[in-house]
Amino acid sequence: MKKISTFLAAIVMIIISSCEGPQGPPGFDGLDGQDGVIAEVFELKNVNFSYNTTDGYTIFRVLDPKIFDSDIVLIYRMTGTIDASTPIWQLIPRTLFLSQGELDYDFDFSKEDFTIYAGGTYDLSLTPQYINNQTFRIVIVPGSFSASINKNNYADVMAALNVKESQIQRINF
Repeated sequence: MKKISTFLAAIVMIIISSCEGPQGPPGFDGLDGQDGVIAEVFELKNVNFSYNTTDGYTIFRVLDPKIFDSDIVLIYRMTGTIDASTPIWQLIPRTLFLSQGELDYDFDFSKEDFTIYAGGTYDLSLTPQYINNQTFRIVIVPGSFSASINKNNYADVMAALNVKESQIQRINF
């Protein structure tokens, strides 16, 4: 009798464990990218700062598509070139010490847009070379990846993100 109850208990356990409930909702699609890293870089070339009395000198752009809440934005300003094919990029925020006074480049961003600011201790219209025909590189870095790269070195960032020069979207103004 004991053998029969053990046998019946084993059969009941097999039947119960093979039952399944209703299927849950489908999950989100995965993200495409190398090792899960999705980076985007675009260039604002020959852009001029706009002036208004509330914000001073600014460049405002909408991000399309929007970025993830965890992503970060790095912005580099081209400060010159070594030769025709080798630009020099400098991470902002940055303060330049000029004979007229201090000039500051800064920026802010959300998942929907970004704004680059130019401000200073003098009238910036006296130095149009710093507010007109500027070139910036905007780098969108996945948040989980951002701690492991040297953000101050543009070449290091591009190498870490595996972004080639040919992949950069150029936006001319």
